[in-house]
Amino acid sequence: MEIAELVKNKKFVITAELGPPKGTNMEPFFKQAVYLKDNVHAANVTDGQSAMMRLGSLAACHKLKHFGIEPIMQITCRDRNRIALQSDLLSASVLGVQNVLV
Repeated sequence: MEIAELVKNKKFVITAELGPPKGTNMEPFFKQAVYLKDNVHAANVTDGQSAMMRLGSLAACHKLKHFGIEPIMQITCRDRNRIALQSDLLSASVLGVQNVLV
């Protein structure tokens, strides 16, 4: 069941947080995701965690969705202007990422 449906039906939603890798190796990311797969409704993927360079939340969310976990794309506004934020939201929509935490 999607998060929106759970919230609409006033169900308790369980989420967890995943930090994208500091490079392009997705193995550590999916190693953590395995523990969450059947235990949470969705996973919040951080954006610029600890103000360090990491894989973008959008790319990690797209991969996570194909892995079988409903992603929540986190967007921090500190490093983006309005046009960049709008672009990220449009891109998320095209890639099927429906949940956003701003």
